[in-house]
Amino acid sequence: MAETISNRKMTEREIVSFFDDAVNYGYIYNVYQPKINHVTGRMIGAEALMRMKHPLYGLQMPSDFIPIFEKNDLVFSADLTVCENVCKFLRKCLDVGVPVVPISVNMSRYDVYNHDYVEQVESIRNEYDIPVEYLHIEITETSAIGGMELMTDVIDKFHELGYKVEMDDFGSGYSSLNILKDLNVDIIKLDMNFLSGDIGGRGGAIISSIVQMTKWLNTPVVAEGVETNEQADYMKSIGCNYIQGYLYAQPMEEEDFVEKLKILDHEPVNKSMDLIFSIESGRFWDPTSVETLLFNHMVGPACIFTYKDGKCEFVKVNEKYLKEIGMNLTAKEMLNMDLMDSLDDDGKKILTGALKSAIDSGNEVSCEVWRRVCSKICGEEKVLIRSSIRMIGRADDMYLLYALVQNITADMRKYQELYESEKKFRIASEQNNTYAWEYEISTHIMRPCFRCMRDLGLPAVIENYPDPVFESGLFPADYKDLYYDWMDQLAKGVKSLEAVIPLTADRIPFIVRYTNEFDENGRPLKAYGSATQLIDDMADK
Repeated sequence: MAETISNRKMTEREIVSFFDDAVNYGYIYNVYQPKINHVTGRMIGAEALMRMKHPLYGLQMPSDFIPIFEKNDLVFSADLTVCENVCKFLRKCLDVGVPVVPISVNMSRYDVYNHDYVEQVESIRNEYDIPVEYLHIEITETSAIGGMELMTDVIDKFHELGYKVEMDDFGSGYSSLNILKDLNVDIIKLDMNFLSGDIGGRGGAIISSIVQMTKWLNTPVVAEGVETNEQADYMKSIGCNYIQGYLYAQPMEEEDFVEKLKILDHEPVNKSMDLIFSIESGRFWDPTSVETLLFNHMVGPACIFTYKDGKCEFVKVNEKYLKEIGMNLTAKEMLNMDLMDSLDDDGKKILTGALKSAIDSGNEVSCEVWRRVCSKICGEEKVLIRSSIRMIGRADDMYLLYALVQNITADMRKYQELYESEKKFRIASEQNNTYAWEYEISTHIMRPCFRCMRDLGLPAVIENYPDPVFESGLFPADYKDLYYDWMDQLAKGVKSLEAVIPLTADRIPFIVRYTNEFDENGRPLKAYGSATQLIDDMADK
């Protein structure tokens, strides 16, 4: 470029009259700013930025000349010039074997109003025979406001041709979430001005939420305007590894950028989320989807939660889940909980093991843990929850899991009561030499107690009862008719039976009792039997 004799801000008239020469003679040119993976130090891409230098008045600031281009309907030609410069640059690199990365060019709202911008970009790319993956399109958040339908149509056209579309300056406008919801962009560039002042705080919390949200949208994030290691490390800590800014490189001339391309390793931008299984987790957020209908109404108590770094945070619960857990909890109260905080150390080990197994295997894994649940209405209670867990998505080191649950607290307490009762019964049985069993009348199946199996060598289940015990000699043969008559009486509905019968080969006298159990129609179901050894002095009498 020609030597300048002064540096002066040009007037609007001067800029407009100079425009054609600027385009034709290279005074509108590109500088390039790399995008870097802060974890690996590798280059993932670059942004082409427009610059203008007058041969006499020197370098002009973009903030001075771009608004004039826009006002005078010149920005369309200027942006196409930047695009062509990028394609020329990429073609030179490809021809001489310099490794290249995707380079993004900026598209303004003025490019698509009354212009065939998509067709022109595609024509330029084809002219220089540039693979489509090396040319990205950047739109600004503010450019989409007020022209959403048109911008959506343009993005769809670019996607049909194979281009990646990036949203620049996300967070700088007032409708960020609306824009993100309605525009199907491939990469989001986060405006670091959001983190003005101290790292963290309210701005940091919001940025962290945005990063996590974009991951579930399967959209990588590039932090733009990163100037310090502290900022870069913070973004890495919340899951955003890709950065662009002065920390790594200022916008640089083409010659310097070529040297960067030669010395830095390259890597592609990966999608943040790798969904596995046929189920599409994103559809759980759509209130009209079949998945949501099933989740809310057709399946049992269910929840969706994330797992990362030992923490489990609920993201969705259905009404059946709230009722199953009990304690009059609301969905809002549940969503504010960290599942791990409700568990003791043993429970954490059990749940963590189940989660890791579900993640590693891709299969459904079940576990049972006691949870401490608190509510304003019911206070605090411990509940035993059986969960069947399956992973439905993964975003870097965060996992999205789906669980069907069952509150088995009442069942467990009944079991514990029965266990304690059985334990007491065993102790009492040991003290008074009592044996017990149950007899299913319709199937002739007998199930003996622990003492029967231990002392008498009986199996856990005896079929065709009482034939096997007579054959073994446990019951004396001379009492066979009496005993079979008892079986007939029990089948006919007698309430109870009792007699003294000598049992075992030693013919030790026992008081044998049967008590019948009936169904709601009065038909006999089971008979509960017991045999209590007579003490010696009673036997003598």
